[in-house]
Amino acid sequence: MFTHPTLRRGLRRCLAGVAALALAGSLAAGPAQAATSEAPESENVLRIATDGFIDSFNPFTSFYLVPTNTFRYMYENLVANDAEDGSVTEGLATDWSTDDDGKVWTYTIRPDMKWSDGEPLTSEDVAWTYNQMMDKEEMAVANGSLVENFDKVEAPDESTLVITLKEPQANNPGQEIPVVPEHVWSKIDEPGEFKNDEESVGSGPFQLESYEANKSITLKANPNFWRGEPELDEIQYRYYTNSDAQVQAIRSGEVDFISGLSPDQFTALEGADNVELNDGDGRRFNGISINPGIADADDNEFGTGHEALKDKRVRQAIRAGIDIETLRNQVMQDYAQPATSFIPSVYPTWALKDDDPVISGFDVDRAKKLLDEAGWEEGSDGIRTKDGQKLELRFLTDADEPIEQNTAKFLGPWMEDIGIDLKAESTDVDTVSERTTKGDYDMYFSAWSINPDPDYQLSINTCGQRPDADGNGGTSQDGWCSEEFDKLYRAQHVELDEAERAELVQEALAVHYEEAPSVTLWYPSQLEAIRSDRFTNFTKQPTDGGVIANQVGYWGYASAEPVGADEASSGGGLGVGGWVGIGAAAIVVLGGGGWLLSRRKSSDDRE
Repeated sequence: MFTHPTLRRGLRRCLAGVAALALAGSLAAGPAQAATSEAPESENVLRIATDGFIDSFNPFTSFYLVPTNTFRYMYENLVANDAEDGSVTEGLATDWSTDDDGKVWTYTIRPDMKWSDGEPLTSEDVAWTYNQMMDKEEMAVANGSLVENFDKVEAPDESTLVITLKEPQANNPGQEIPVVPEHVWSKIDEPGEFKNDEESVGSGPFQLESYEANKSITLKANPNFWRGEPELDEIQYRYYTNSDAQVQAIRSGEVDFISGLSPDQFTALEGADNVELNDGDGRRFNGISINPGIADADDNEFGTGHEALKDKRVRQAIRAGIDIETLRNQVMQDYAQPATSFIPSVYPTWALKDDDPVISGFDVDRAKKLLDEAGWEEGSDGIRTKDGQKLELRFLTDADEPIEQNTAKFLGPWMEDIGIDLKAESTDVDTVSERTTKGDYDMYFSAWSINPDPDYQLSINTCGQRPDADGNGGTSQDGWCSEEFDKLYRAQHVELDEAERAELVQEALAVHYEEAPSVTLWYPSQLEAIRSDRFTNFTKQPTDGGVIANQVGYWGYASAEPVGADEASSGGGLGVGGWVGIGAAAIVVLGGGGWLLSRRKSSDDRE
């Protein structure tokens, strides 16, 4: 268990938002074969099945699911997110306040912290990290939008950090950015190219020990972690070629944890010996991204997207032609919540309401009318044509993802009903990633994990976040650009009144819905399996009906213990309740007064 350090109970309670901790990659279908099957060296080694994509373990550049979320182990943020409901709580900082104008944020850094190599961790490391992102384009690839509003970041002394903003902003600027050690990273010649894939130095509960491509990832406990050294000695991610192999591995005890089970797999594991199941409310959305005419941030077009998709009426017709409720029932077997926008319903303050006037349902007649209005006339074979060109679209899918394959089987006939010849192009995940980066697609199955505060996901839908054909520049959800959306994004970004901000967020989501650069299908339940004879005391987030993997923090695995360890403990450690209890919400102080913000609680391998 974690020993309980003395905590400075600063003023707390603020809007939340941290990039997610999803520690198991998407599952795949194919021949059942494990990449590795070695027994753990210790009972304190948690083995997790995965096939998640890895580009690097560089927190400045990677936005893929598995590496992004190992960062939650490796690097503490300036402020963290509570296990109970995701609200902002202490991280490297014990307390924080803003001035009367809401532009200068001052943080008190926890004293006597150390990096995993024993070197002191101070406010200077935080300032160095943020300034690198502000000054160097190659260091702002993954999270550059989070520092766009920063005017300057200073460390007047080792225990104080001051962030001066260009204009006030609603969300705490200390969120979502992994803080790295200056004494390590300042010595790297090309930090934007650094893979950071062995013997990492960080401040989180675990550190990356080694990585073997398509075989394993090993994380070792950090004895210098400020909350106390974890009970687990190691976390091992073990690669499997497909999801059938992963399911067999949890049955046999070869692995201890799986996340991202399909509904069929989840049902098949019911009643399995020593296997505990968890159906958690997730924070992820699944959808279909539609190529709206991909261009970079300077409006230079690239890619092979169909010209028809530049017309929003065609994109709207695609949505109207999809029976989403049937898909949710048949493909997801009701292990998913109905969806409106890319902000999941687990965040009710921000999610687009299902009674919003912009919401439209399955309507074949409307779909046909929209295509008529766009000038696409029905041909003799039922497929629409315009200027001698047939309306033939490509739907790019991952061959190893049953949910994507099953979705494609439904979409083909539905699109044919409205006059679109949809050709499913099934390939491997690396090819999907390469082609979508280059804009070489018409439609593809997409998924993202969303933070408690919507600012980041809104930001990556703005025009300036569109990368080029090589992936250089920002990170974009759909490669889409709308001046109206950008205006609403900027307005909500600086709106300090939560109710008024929520209205602006929902207006922005309504614009995205109306423009239809993507069709959100559902918010999937997170289906997980645990070897109950091996490990216990996993912390869920939210604690009521939540998930173990894919959290906005490190709570899920960092609190885990081998079975029997809780009885053997001397009682001096910090139990699960203590971990959750640390996460209180924060009061933001404006000058001498204060005000309270309310508490809130692959498909695609991207975070």
